[in-house]
Amino acid sequence: MQRRFYSITELTREFGVSTRTLRFYEDEGLLQPERRGRTRLYSENERLLIKEILRSRRIGLTLAEIRNILTLFHRPPTEMDQLKQTMDEIKSRREDLRQKRRDIDEMMTELDNAEETCLARLAEIGVGT
Repeated sequence: MQRRFYSITELTREFGVSTRTLRFYEDEGLLQPERRGRTRLYSENERLLIKEILRSRRIGLTLAEIRNILTLFHRPPTEMDQLKQTMDEIKSRREDLRQKRRDIDEMMTELDNAEETCLARLAEIGVGT
């Protein structure tokens, strides 16, 4: 079975990011593409990591938070103490994300209300939208 690799150009086009962004994530230790000379070759796993990193950035996570989450997802612990610590971390991350979801929902409601107010005022002054 042939492994599929992606070039940095293919991934920048797919995800709409710059090569500098992918190199930055590599410098930060979040990505580890295979190297052949000066060429970076990204595996399907690396491609999925990029997808996770970008989604995490969109919801406002810091690089440290992303690194912790990737560690939880991709390097499961084996010892009992590590497992307990990981479970606590998962619980904490889950609650953080739930809070962010509540904050986003609240902000969306506020934006909807502001839009309705603007539309009502435009109607009052006779301006169509």
